[in-house]
Amino acid sequence: MKNFRREHLEFSQCGLNCLLCPMHINKYCPGCGGGDGNQSCAVARCAIEQKAGEFCSQCSRFPCKRLEKIMEYDSFLPHSQMLQDLKRAEEVGLDAYRKQLEERRAILDQLLADWNDSKRKSFFCLAAYLLELDGLCRAFGEILEAGSGEVPIKEKALTAAAALKAEAQKQGVTLKLNKRPKER
Repeated sequence: MKNFRREHLEFSQCGLNCLLCPMHINKYCPGCGGGDGNQSCAVARCAIEQKAGEFCSQCSRFPCKRLEKIMEYDSFLPHSQMLQDLKRAEEVGLDAYRKQLEERRAILDQLLADWNDSKRKSFFCLAAYLLELDGLCRAFGEILEAGSGEVPIKEKALTAAAALKAEAQKQGVTLKLNKRPKER
């Protein structure tokens, strides 16, 4: 969207954590309000029209049917956490929330650099996004303990995935996107 600019590109207007998105990591999308490369977004258009501010949670109509509708299915990131993440950012403060996102991103970057067999980017992004931060850190510690030496990358990736899945199970989290069924 032309001329749509926001200050906080790591966290979208509607509550998605752009910093953990595969599209953002691959530089296909600069983040909500990041200028060139912005994805066309009905929520952003609505926020501009409603003069909602930096986040949808600042809108007088929040939460609205538009947000509820997009929370039903996921794209590259899980949409089910949007409202919860907006609330969390308000509760702890944007700077503290951004630091948590940066901590998640640092773990994600290391997983992608050292433990990815070119098949697990989306899975690692989901884990970094959905797992509670302390559990993500705990699982990552287990991954590091397993070692990153001369082990074949496929084995390293399986080890990392197993540790993240085990943590997800402890937390009752499903590490899977809820894709919209294809219309026939």
